[in-house]
This record gives sequence, structure tokens and C-alpha cells, in this order.
Amino acid sequence: MSPSNRSRLRAQPASLPPSASSDGTRRRILETALQLFASRGYHDTSIRDLAKVLELQPSALYAHFASKEHVLAELVRIGHEAHHDALQTALKDAGPEPRQQVRALVRAHTRTHATHPQLAVVVNEELYALTPELAAPAIALRDKSTELLAEVIERGMAQKCFAPPHPRVTAAAISAMGVRLPYWYDQGSSLDVDTLADAHAELALRMLCGDLAR
Repeated sequence: MSPSNRSRLRAQPASLPPSASSDGTRRRILETALQLFASRGYHDTSIRDLAKVLELQPSALYAHFASKEHVLAELVRIGHEAHHDALQTALKDAGPEPRQQVRALVRAHTRTHATHPQLAVVVNEELYALTPELAAPAIALRDKSTELLAEVIERGMAQKCFAPPHPRVTAAAISAMGVRLPYWYDQGSSLDVDTLADAHAELALRMLCGDLAR
């Protein structure tokens, strides 16, 4: 990530989704770690750095997390879980029509990445710093989320709603629109999140439908 993007993330208050731990000290550790991991990077943040910002002794952190890696694992799990829950809720409320389902999924995907940019960066950039064992819960959630969009695209193709040149490549391109948001989108700009989500949904449908009438 470029220095300018790191600076922008550093200037924003880190926030966790409502589903994250509500325990005071544990949540404060997670929020502080999220800010540091997003702005500095996981490998450039030490337990001492984290403890200093929290005004705690490093040993006090170990009462809540076994290691820095366990803090990262929890953040990555929280991010993937919140994202997957948002997609499931959107799909449930969208009805049976594939185009409306894609619109709902893309809007939810966009909103989660735009609303929690630090978490999105940590989830997507630092996941592979984890051991396979600690990364496994998050990767399982990510695979389920990927499958939700793939299944809708498959249904849309079967119903002649979609005609993408390559379904897997198109699905990856649709997902990438949301993943890239923390690197350029500013919530304080004139472009609000709902307008952004609608634009992404429209772009996704254009990619999927091609010349087919929508």
C-alpha cells in the first residue's frame, strides 16, 4: 500500500462491526491493533507498539490474546464473518430473480468494504501472515462468500439472464471492485456509500449481461 493510502487510513478512526466482541478491554485491543495493522502493517507493528498505544504492559495483553498472531486471526475472522453475514442477509431479502440477487450481493459487498476500510485492508492484506491453522476459519468463510456469487451467476446463466465471457473471471472482477475501495474511496467525499453501491451493482450487471436486455 502506498504511503498516501496508509496516511489516509491512519487519519480515520478504526471501527469494528457490531458483531465484534463487546468486552471493553478486548475490544479496545482489537480496535487499536486494527488501526496499527492497517496504517503500519502487521509485520511492522510489535506487541510493544500495541501495548504502548493502549497504555498497558505487554504482559497484560496476553491475558486476552495468546500472541500478536491471535489478535490478527481474530480481526480477520471478524471481518470475514461480518462480510459473509451481510451477503447472506442481502441475498435472503433480494427475492429469487438473479439480477436482483446480484444487485443485492454487490451492494452489500461494497458497503462492508466502504464502511470498514481498515478492517478490509487488514483482512485482505494480512490474512496470509497467519499460520494455516489460524487462517482456516476465515478462509472457510471467504470461500462460502465467493460461492454465493458464483451460484447466483450460474443460475442467471441457466435462465439466460447473464452471458459473461468467462463466469469465474467476471465474478473475480466484481469482487475486486469492493476490495479496492479502501485504497481510493473517501467516506467524507461527495460520493455517498449508497450511490457508490448502486454504481457498483450497475457495473456488475453490465459485466454479466453484456448485450442482453436487463
